[in-house]
Amino acid sequence: MGLFDNAVPGGNITKPLMIALGALLVGKMLSGRSAEQPDQTETPAPTGPASTGTTSADDGLLGGLGGLLDKLRDAGHGNVADSWVGTGQNQSINANDLGTAIGPQVIREIAQRTGLNEQELLKQLSAALPGIVDKLTPNGQMPQQHQVASAFNS
Repeated sequence: MGLFDNAVPGGNITKPLMIALGALLVGKMLSGRSAEQPDQTETPAPTGPASTGTTSADDGLLGGLGGLLDKLRDAGHGNVADSWVGTGQNQSINANDLGTAIGPQVIREIAQRTGLNEQELLKQLSAALPGIVDKLTPNGQMPQQHQVASAFNS
């Protein structure tokens, strides 16, 4: 998977995990298999403006990377999220804490898209997200949404 080869413990990013990450961060870039989903606007929107400053339809279920980080901060895991973006050591997040931050509706939808059960999905996401976000934010800088999409397409 190029950029993400060593971002995940064990270096193995499965197709279901890439679909899940794409659903969170890129939206319809990777969700072509469920054509009715990308155009729905009923998915939870981030409360307040997304950090990326973009409102593209390709922003993912939570408003892209910025929306995901905002959800983590709102749930009291800002120090963890900031460690992924920053240049220091990435802090881990418990799968249940991640699920609470993202929200059950979003987790359910991603689980349906990937074919994984919700607990396995959260386990894989909690292991993968610190490294993926770290790779997407070199030198502690938030990427533009098109840069995140490009990373998933390469």
